[in-house]
Amino acid sequence: MKLQYIFSRCFKIENPNLKPKKVVRKLSSSPRFSLLDLSSSTLSEDLSISLAGSYLHVFTLQELKMITQNFSSSNFLGEGGFGPVHKGFIDDKIRPGLKAQPVAVKLLDLDGSQGHREWLTEVVFLGQLRHPHLVKLIGYCCEEEHRLLVYEYMPRGSLENQLYRRYSISLPWSTRMKIAIGAAKGLDFLHEAENPVIYRDFKASNILLDSNYSPKLSDFGLAKDGPEGDDTHVSTRIMGTHGYAAPEYIMTGHLTTASDVYSFGVVLLELLTGRKSVDKNRPHREQNLVEWAKPIIKNPRKLLSRLMDPRLEGQYPEMGAQKAAALAYQCLSHSPKLRPKMSDVIKVLEPLKDLEDSIQIGTFLFSVLGDGDLERDSEKKGSGNGYHKRRREIQESRIKSPKSRVIYSKNSLNENLRKRLDNGLK
Repeated sequence: MKLQYIFSRCFKIENPNLKPKKVVRKLSSSPRFSLLDLSSSTLSEDLSISLAGSYLHVFTLQELKMITQNFSSSNFLGEGGFGPVHKGFIDDKIRPGLKAQPVAVKLLDLDGSQGHREWLTEVVFLGQLRHPHLVKLIGYCCEEEHRLLVYEYMPRGSLENQLYRRYSISLPWSTRMKIAIGAAKGLDFLHEAENPVIYRDFKASNILLDSNYSPKLSDFGLAKDGPEGDDTHVSTRIMGTHGYAAPEYIMTGHLTTASDVYSFGVVLLELLTGRKSVDKNRPHREQNLVEWAKPIIKNPRKLLSRLMDPRLEGQYPEMGAQKAAALAYQCLSHSPKLRPKMSDVIKVLEPLKDLEDSIQIGTFLFSVLGDGDLERDSEKKGSGNGYHKRRREIQESRIKSPKSRVIYSKNSLNENLRKRLDNGLK
């Protein structure tokens, strides 16, 4: 039976000293309800009544002020389209039986780009969905015009911050693949649910990382229920983020799970290249990541040298990088039907995480100038594969012993390397 509640406005706390009871209900075997199940027939019921089967807590505004020190600037974590986010701490002093833990409290900016409906969408979806790669919604607050959400705290912040923040340590290959695999599993869970969910806003800033760099999808304000019955898509107004949205969605407003797959392909490219999906600070032809990267992926001879993030310093498996790039290219297919399912994406990515690096670097290594010249010389001799093999052998032999005091100049090192390559390729 469909629920008959609408939450265009929420209850008013008559007595702020009275705390709402903890919402703990037995899991329901009935299918997950959606926003389409809500009507305007009842305005007086509490939102928690609708979330039968959820374990969400209903917090008061006063409680959230207390745990964030009145939304102190010292607890400020960041701000997005929804509004500012502050760190707080909850325990059983706030609510009996509540697990002591740090939390992130997101406050809806009434003048921001998102509103009550996005807030409600997030409560409805995350109040019913649980998965290791979805951020956990602990509770919410809905008093008069105030809308707040309380999540588990993710200490590493967003993937966007980890990839692009100045002076941050470069994420190694294995961590980047771990993030890609976890995010793919989160999307796969949504797409394969009994009632499929289209995330619609998959991007680096919405992928949060815990202390072990395990990713979790956050911000479900734009999520939509997938098509039902014989429908092939959901028609909706075009929303999302430029650089991540699938082309057919931008052109027609037709939304499918394949739209999420396209967005995943963009993030996978970001992980491989270390470049933003859209970067206006780059030359005109390089500003859009997809448009810049796709022609490079089609050219295997220049793939690794031009595509891969230079901050990786060559520390990645060449075959793994090629497979990941080919997968990204498939996800970014102009035709939605040619894009893989997320379950297939996971199968391709999982073996790549633990591949050994093809280039070993020891405690001492000069960066060699003129790599492009060396590669061109090897191509003239018709032995590209031999070039890469000999280059790895030479780099391995240049590891400095901890007791060694030998210092090479860049010019002599270049000349020596060139001679050894020539001898090895004859």
